[in-house]
Amino acid sequence: MSKILAIESSCDDTAASIISDRDILSNITTSQKIHEKYGGVVPELASREHQRNIIYVVQTALDQSGISKKDLDAIAFTQGPGLLGSLLVGVSFAKALAQGLNIPIITIDHLDAHLAAHFIDEPIPEFPFLCLLVSGGHTMIVKMENETDFEVLGKTTDDAAGEAFDKAAKILGLPYPGGPLIDKNAIGGNIKAYYFPEPDVPGYDFSFSGLKTSFLYFIRDQVKTDPDFIQNHMADICASYQHRIVSYLLSQLQKASNDTGIKQIGISGGVAANSYLRKMLKDKEQELGWKVYIPAFEYCTDNAAMVAMAAKFKYDAGKFAEMDVAPYARKV
Repeated sequence: MSKILAIESSCDDTAASIISDRDILSNITTSQKIHEKYGGVVPELASREHQRNIIYVVQTALDQSGISKKDLDAIAFTQGPGLLGSLLVGVSFAKALAQGLNIPIITIDHLDAHLAAHFIDEPIPEFPFLCLLVSGGHTMIVKMENETDFEVLGKTTDDAAGEAFDKAAKILGLPYPGGPLIDKNAIGGNIKAYYFPEPDVPGYDFSFSGLKTSFLYFIRDQVKTDPDFIQNHMADICASYQHRIVSYLLSQLQKASNDTGIKQIGISGGVAANSYLRKMLKDKEQELGWKVYIPAFEYCTDNAAMVAMAAKFKYDAGKFAEMDVAPYARKV
């Protein structure tokens, strides 16, 4: 029974998890509060925080799992995409520990890990299924043939859905991270109060840059005539903008489902924690006869359990990496 330590350090969360066979024994994450005052992640500060946190996080994951590091069979880590400085901390730590224990390393792509989040808890999706992967840096529709074989049907041509949420929050004066605050402030708001145009992109691709710009101009024009517009209409603004993003995501997903005939639908990534997106997916399940699979909240945002599950599949296939592997900011 394989025992794997997995490390995630692609952005501003330091995370470690222990998996034994397919059982997640621990899943520890330490978030970095230092970025809040800057309105976004500062790469240099993120890498320094990872250096401070990684020993504690890994040791806590081991302690919670009841597994000794001497019992580990492999060490996995996120290789990319992400912030190079942050990734380098996780990669270097994993390599050093693996060499000291004389065990192999396993490299995991961050997006593969988000897809693997679906296989942590029951029920596990039936194949093939479509996964809408939405996060701060990525938005795509993926056709999953099995746990490791998949095809990207569509992806964003510019910005990601998570970025569209965060940038709007910043315009509204909300602190970082702003996406969850848009979700929170939208509660009780009227989704039809304000209209934002749905992007028109061929196929199953996405685009959010124009939507962000339209939101910026809308707020700017309203504030010119009413300086208290944001404060007095926050719920309606957030609800209307959030509705447009979610309805657009599901419109493209529905198009892919209709064309492929696949009604097994999954969602992953940080934006998968958005309550309105989850609700709308459940509505679509009733309306269209979909079978929807949504990972637990703790497996949607960046975490090491999803890295551990992806590593489990690679371990079983004997796909280990050489010690000279390097992190990458994005795939070429």
